[in-house]
Amino acid sequence: MSTLPGENSVLSPRSFLLRGLAAGLVAGLIAFLVAFAFGEPYVDDAIALEEAAAAQMTPAEVAAEEAAAAAEDDSGMVEISRDDQRSWGLLTGTVAIGTALGGLAALAAAAVVGRLGLSARGSTALVALLGFVAVGLVPFAKYPATPPAVGSGDTIGGRTASYFALLLVSVLAVIAAVVVAQRLRDRMDGWSAAGLVAGGYLVVIGVAMWLLPSVNELGDFPADTLWYFRRSSLLVLAAMWATIGVVLVAAIGRLTDRATADAQRRELAASL
Repeated sequence: MSTLPGENSVLSPRSFLLRGLAAGLVAGLIAFLVAFAFGEPYVDDAIALEEAAAAQMTPAEVAAEEAAAAAEDDSGMVEISRDDQRSWGLLTGTVAIGTALGGLAALAAAAVVGRLGLSARGSTALVALLGFVAVGLVPFAKYPATPPAVGSGDTIGGRTASYFALLLVSVLAVIAAVVVAQRLRDRMDGWSAAGLVAGGYLVVIGVAMWLLPSVNELGDFPADTLWYFRRSSLLVLAAMWATIGVVLVAAIGRLTDRATADAQRRELAASL
């Protein structure tokens, strides 16, 4: 889009980024409400089960736990109360993550707008959908969220590394899929190109999931509590990405409408 000398287009990465950060902030607040209402009760249930199991520990196990707690105290770590964890702690986490994801989604939308044969609203909605799949759904499918009392502290480093490895592969694969789909637009119709790159993405993810180690440390944790916790965790992810998508599409849509109006005004002024 042409601009007047010394004038910047409203469709700048900065404009996208600011709207993405705002969308992410709103998404973080919505995710907090969903997590507080639907997820925290099952966290409380898991903590109650953990405390019940601790009450049945042998003296040697109790001594080991106390030694580990003393080591944490010596390391300078600050203990946060459960009330703070479920309120301000949870809110801080969801807002920080939501804002970051919103900003990244907006920059991705700015990079692909006008390149996929879609409107600005359509390409932004597609970015939000792909973000949910690549960043949220795929890693969750292999390494779903686990409540307290599930998983060994000795393996947390390996589990975290595996999770982020799958996340990295998923994000790179979806970026590659978008690039390939763009190049295939001149050779085949849009649906055929989309189906081809989607199949390629699934193959890459399938291989990555097969190569990465599985985690099975549930023990005798109640299956219904685990299921409800994981369902609520997935609901939080869906709520966050849906809010990012809806708010960002609306904001980018208004931005492009403004850009179109500015272009029409300039053309009219030039024709006089």
